[in-house]
Amino acid sequence: MTETGGTSGTASGDRTNDEVWIVGATGRVGRGVAARLAARGLTVVPVGRSRERMAAACAEAGLPADAKTVVADSAERIADEIVRGRPRVVVNTMGDYAVTAPVIARACMSGGGHYVDQANDVVAVEGLLALHDEAVRAGSTLVTGAGFGVLATEALVAKLCEERPAPHRVRVDSVASVDLEAGALGTALATGIVDALVMGGRRYENGRPVTARLGADPRRLTFPDGTSAKSAGAASGELIAAHAASGAPFVTATSALAPSSPLLRAVLPLLGRLLSVPALRRRAVGLLGRVTVKAAPRPREHSWGHAVVEWADGTRREGWLRAGEGMGYTADVTATVTELLAGGSSRPGAWTPAAALGPGLAATAGGTFVRDGPSPAPGSPLGDAPGEPQ
Repeated sequence: MTETGGTSGTASGDRTNDEVWIVGATGRVGRGVAARLAARGLTVVPVGRSRERMAAACAEAGLPADAKTVVADSAERIADEIVRGRPRVVVNTMGDYAVTAPVIARACMSGGGHYVDQANDVVAVEGLLALHDEAVRAGSTLVTGAGFGVLATEALVAKLCEERPAPHRVRVDSVASVDLEAGALGTALATGIVDALVMGGRRYENGRPVTARLGADPRRLTFPDGTSAKSAGAASGELIAAHAASGAPFVTATSALAPSSPLLRAVLPLLGRLLSVPALRRRAVGLLGRVTVKAAPRPREHSWGHAVVEWADGTRREGWLRAGEGMGYTADVTATVTELLAGGSSRPGAWTPAAALGPGLAATAGGTFVRDGPSPAPGSPLGDAPGEPQ
């Protein structure tokens, strides 16, 4: 393993080299993406703060013993290395995307490189998309939300809206089924959980984002394979992507990760207000990040994305996207997006994944669009399999 605090690379002038840097390469998604890209023949460079952990990540990914790595311990220092090294694509898996994504993405743009992350909170996704004009001028492609939740629902909405005017109302539901790894939750996941509590819920009404209670509109969804799960309202990247893909004035998004019990929904607004105090937020993130969990198998065989699209004339379309284990599918999505960007399949700007590369990306990454239930209305690309309100 060749460690560098700077980067030697092969780039010169304003040209990128052929390297793909994986920031946070020792984490679960980072390890999975590195292994997938290395198996596809791309030049993978792990980036992280621990030399020892990166050595183990390199071995797990099947990288050669002398593989190049970059050691840096903050988004700002990583950005400095990116400016010097000029990789073709940088994959950010380190989390806290509202803070890290703009810093790292701008470093990528300085040399015309591309950027990918798995953000799924409103602030982070909107923040990255706000860099669209900068990315166009730089000739860079920035993709946020390259994971199960955003892509599974966004791709469905895009397909359901094909060859139709903008609908009146859209609902999307993201229900991942995840194998839990034993160990501490970590700062990245803890930050996401705390920030979701602070943000609360959100929906679109008359084309404008409005606040809503976290866990609003709980529902039990019955999937095409006969299994079921609860889902409830949340502010998420799925909401932003579904609104952009459809142009609908009324949009709601739910997630299986949102609280659905009446007791939790009652106390969460107060908890969110408390955690909005910066000192309490930092304390909560620190404590939650150190919480350890036991390994556990996923609760269902499949992860499911679901969308219902309704038009003012009464037309209704509904569809499902079936994927495997949620974290594995996220790694597949990120690796597929990264490979396409590295190969030149991109257009400058800041996008969610289906907006950047089309709704077929969900199937290319291993998902399956499912037709189930009664025959759809004429022209509908996907069939009915309704969820039941609870």
